[in-house]
Amino acid sequence: MSRHHFYMKANWSGGRGGVGTISAGHLQSHISIPEVMDGPGVGTNPDEMLIGAAGTCYLITLAAILERRQLPVLELTLETEGIVHADKKLVFEKIIHRPRLVVEDTATENQLDSIKQAAEHAEKNCMISNALRGNVELEVDAHIFKKHEQT
Repeated sequence: MSRHHFYMKANWSGGRGGVGTISAGHLQSHISIPEVMDGPGVGTNPDEMLIGAAGTCYLITLAAILERRQLPVLELTLETEGIVHADKKLVFEKIIHRPRLVVEDTATENQLDSIKQAAEHAEKNCMISNALRGNVELEVDAHIFKKHEQT
């Protein structure tokens, strides 16, 4: 068994309205509470980083599955949405991945079905999704278009 270690360094100045910085490998950013939560909105925040981690893990996993299955995908883009609700405390409720896949016009129905299955399969095999599962609702809303159908 091999283990991989990842590290982050952070600093913070001030209280709730303060600003900090993080450094984790190639990721370097200012951080603060977002404006929508009455913070200064400087740099990124934990909510954006969580959907960023979930989205990039999902996207890379999906790309690997599509490649392994040799499916005729020409373009792959992703929008990921995170939903947080405030009750007595803030709760990260749901993450929705919306992959958009453009396929060759010659793609068969079987290939289209396999692409749809790959989109669902990627969410179930992404390491970050698996770390969140049971605490955050995870959803995939895939949109697949043949090249001539793009809008």
